[in-house]
Amino acid sequence: MPSKATVVDHPLIQHKLSMMRKVETPPAVFRQLLKEIAMLLAHEALRDLPMTTKRITTPMEEMDAPVIEGRKPVIISILRAGNGLLDGMLDLVPMAKVGHIGMYRDHDTLEAIEYYLKVPKDIEERPVIVVDPMLATANSSIASITRLKEVGAKNMKFVCLLAAPEGVEALSKAHPDVPIITAAVDSHLNELGYIVPGLGDAGDRIYGTV
Repeated sequence: MPSKATVVDHPLIQHKLSMMRKVETPPAVFRQLLKEIAMLLAHEALRDLPMTTKRITTPMEEMDAPVIEGRKPVIISILRAGNGLLDGMLDLVPMAKVGHIGMYRDHDTLEAIEYYLKVPKDIEERPVIVVDPMLATANSSIASITRLKEVGAKNMKFVCLLAAPEGVEALSKAHPDVPIITAAVDSHLNELGYIVPGLGDAGDRIYGTV
């Protein structure tokens, strides 16, 4: 497994991911599990936020309490499936700003095609978490991160639910400055560019459009 991917192997994440993989898991349960995993992945992705102290008063006495320093993070969802991770992360960091980038994969060429972009104007001043459940060929994630760099994003991480070794390698090669955080790196991609054993098409399973 490429060293650029940090696999968050917490038992709760792994158990919930196994439930998501099951073909009989309905969309409502799938969405809830993804939301719960997203909160746990966000914990890892945001562990290095800069800290400072602020003078506060507890019921007992005054103290210098630790608080997050500087601009709050931006979470960028790669549409449409990225919204499944976005919702859970916002539960943990409701003060985060949000952006969206629309990418769809041409089913013949597997290339990513952009159709939408809306991000905060001060994105260059904030840590950025880019989210998409599946890192398969990495074409969409590479194109999205390239585009975000063009509009000023600098301090970025990529968070996904599942990754293929081919996707980790491709993204790490294209953007070696962007760490990858995932719940699992699976075996391989099949001839259609899907992760195996995987869980199918994340977007379809989130929204019941299988």
